[in-house]
Amino acid sequence: MERILRENPNFVAEPFLGEKEPHISFEFFPPKNEEADKLLWQSVERLAPLKPRFMSVTYGAGGSTRERTRATVTRIARETTIPAVAHLTCVNASRDEIDDIARDYWDAGIRHIVALRGDPPGGERFQARPDGYANAVELVEGLKRIAPFEISVACYPETHPQALSPEADIEFLKRKFDAGATRAISQFFLSADVFLRFRDRVAAAGITAEILPGIMPTSNISGLRRMADSCGIAIPEKLGRLMESLDKDDPSVKQMVSMAVTSDLCSQLAREGVDSFHFYTMNRAEITSALCRLLGRQPVA
Repeated sequence: MERILRENPNFVAEPFLGEKEPHISFEFFPPKNEEADKLLWQSVERLAPLKPRFMSVTYGAGGSTRERTRATVTRIARETTIPAVAHLTCVNASRDEIDDIARDYWDAGIRHIVALRGDPPGGERFQARPDGYANAVELVEGLKRIAPFEISVACYPETHPQALSPEADIEFLKRKFDAGATRAISQFFLSADVFLRFRDRVAAAGITAEILPGIMPTSNISGLRRMADSCGIAIPEKLGRLMESLDKDDPSVKQMVSMAVTSDLCSQLAREGVDSFHFYTMNRAEITSALCRLLGRQPVA
């Protein structure tokens, strides 16, 4: 561990303890089995005392986790004091079906939805159903017709893979806000400069809504590389070399280095005025909890 960090000084964690605690939020995915469910709830219980603004639950490709997403979201709402947020997509459903799901969430007390176009299972290209919502803009508009939901949407610091251009991607983001979205949560990224440049471009386009940086804390270095490759996310050269050096190392070393890397990323953002962070927890609490402490977020009894 000492050798790795000595050879990569830019990845040493530098805790940022600002004048006030940062805003945080957490994302989980619905568990597939009893063991995964136990792990998820251990993580929820460990992270809840940090008093996040909200906890969101993802919606599988093609709506494949619809019932599990609902069960997880409503349990968070029922068993914690943290606002619970449901992801909802346009894939493989009619407008009427999606509207019924949204009404069900509203009736269950869920007031905040992450509205996404979504992706079909198997990596296929999205094709809107004739009777469905064509994109996230239409979905936001539809949700606003149903109830006064708080709505978060997605944004892409390194441009959505299917966007015609970076400029077109930001223009589409602006349309989501014009349709009624409250904030955007970014795809994860591995360089602070990537997010900061994106923030500047968004501001130059006249968008004043909140943009939350999506942070991916993980000790699975190989998995992180696969996710970055599949999402078109650039891996900085030094981080790439660090990943290669860790491939065959002990899991505990990978976790410590991942903590250092992600802490440094968050600290760089905080020094540039970023005061809110959205953590993709992967249903694990350890690294996310430690990162929040390093950022100055303290648990409340």
